[in-house]
Amino acid sequence: MYYLEAKEVVKQFTNHRALNNVSIQVPKGKIFGLLGPNGAGKTTLIRIINRITTPDSGEILMAGCPSQASDMYHIGYLPEERGLYKKMKVGDQAVYLAQLKGLKAPEAKRRLKIWFEKFGIMGWWNKKLEELSKGMQQKVQFIVTVIHEPELLIFDEPFSGFDPVNTEQLKQEIMELKASGRTIIFSTHNMASVEEICDEIALINKSEVVLSGSVDEVRNRFKLNTFNVNVLNSSFVKSPDEYSVISETPGINHMLNVRIRKEKAISNSELLAILAQQHEIFSFTEELPSMNDVFLQVVANVPIG
Repeated sequence: MYYLEAKEVVKQFTNHRALNNVSIQVPKGKIFGLLGPNGAGKTTLIRIINRITTPDSGEILMAGCPSQASDMYHIGYLPEERGLYKKMKVGDQAVYLAQLKGLKAPEAKRRLKIWFEKFGIMGWWNKKLEELSKGMQQKVQFIVTVIHEPELLIFDEPFSGFDPVNTEQLKQEIMELKASGRTIIFSTHNMASVEEICDEIALINKSEVVLSGSVDEVRNRFKLNTFNVNVLNSSFVKSPDEYSVISETPGINHMLNVRIRKEKAISNSELLAILAQQHEIFSFTEELPSMNDVFLQVVANVPIG
């Protein structure tokens, strides 16, 4: 079941087509990576989903129904350009923004205090936002995004400005939100994070969706049939009909690491059986390209491997 669908969305600005028949399908309860280089059209699509702007044609469906204004109470949006009031006290501002999302003040305060304690910023409740570090401001923005417990969350570069410790904390919070049944759109340039937390992705380039699918399926689609094999440090047997040797590297404890490429249309099990007839094998691992490799291949035509 898809919680959100964009169907053939087109958006034309004066001298630039930002989106050209863009379609995506975001499964309910999953983390969906919305990827692409700067200027590809990701932010325009996010703004259309949030009804900040309207498409020239195409439509957005929420839970199978055309998007309407009331759906905005079920969306939490963390934009890349943070937008808090620097002169306003942190607690007052958070309560005010929670009320805009439909919460009554007493319930907003109750929920906010739980989140502030969790993030270790309760002591800053009565401070002005400008007195907080960038990382603490980011935490406040994240809390305000999730406080009304929306069904759909849209995070645009949520880890920007965070140190590794706080990045890890935020990742865990995002995973907990997924575990609670939330649907999440995650827009980022950090491909390592995509591999770590995303279930499916869509890659937009030059205003069009050029790649989509589950993270595992996409990585497998771009694999080069290369393998790492660890054997006892002896002369490695060449077998050019079945595989070619890319490199050999001596390891510890008399081990030899060999990187090979499968040359014949045989299964991985058949390849392993051929190698096992010739060597004592300690490990056999297929290499898959990283999402960063895939991104560079699709967007910039940089060869993988």
